[in-house]
Amino acid sequence: MNYVLPMVGLAAGTLAFRLVGPYLRSRTTISPRVERLVSVAVAVIFVALIATSALIVDYRFAGFACPAGVLVAAVLAWRKAPFVTIVVAAAATTAALRWFGVA
Repeated sequence: MNYVLPMVGLAAGTLAFRLVGPYLRSRTTISPRVERLVSVAVAVIFVALIATSALIVDYRFAGFACPAGVLVAAVLAWRKAPFVTIVVAAAATTAALRWFGVA
């Protein structure tokens, strides 16, 4: 099947949205309540993505090592640690727990 035409269409649509977005933003007004709801919605979707990625692998519970790594990353992010430190600590926590047999 030829996927070139759908890819070109998606690329053109994405470019159109990117070009028209700033123009429409200056012409429309969004209430502060809607802006607050949208920012909360983004946070909720992000947390749901993290939860499903950390807790479910192959339609089964991922075990305790992965959520523990995510918890370490969350605590370090809350404490405003550097990003590299967060990633390395989360990966090391998950790897260490898996090494010791905590699945």
